[in-house]
Amino acid sequence: MTANDVLDALYRLLMKHGKPEYIRSDNGPEFIAEALQAWLIKVGFKPLHIAPGSPWENGYNERFDGTLRREVLDAEWFHTLRQAQSAINVWLRQYNTIRPHHALGMRPPVPETLLEKRQISGTY
Repeated sequence: MTANDVLDALYRLLMKHGKPEYIRSDNGPEFIAEALQAWLIKVGFKPLHIAPGSPWENGYNERFDGTLRREVLDAEWFHTLRQAQSAINVWLRQYNTIRPHHALGMRPPVPETLLEKRQISGTY
């Protein structure tokens, strides 16, 4: 992946979802390239970088990415993008609604989130 690949992906995401206030990335060459940094600042982003040698600042993403890779992307050979998207969507539903997470007391995230929303709104 190059800085141009990152720019292309960011452009498509911005057109679809709008502009966030910040973009946080690691210090990979594709993210710290001068052309990318100049473009981010020019369009009004506040780029944030994880401190070099501080992977714990991105621990959640690193763990999620590794789990997705191990359990889906490396476990199957995909012939089309649609096939990969379908497998990832099935896995995401299981990951978010069924799979227990240590940080949530062995509960899945979606039911936990729904419970929090009900408590905040005062409904049960």
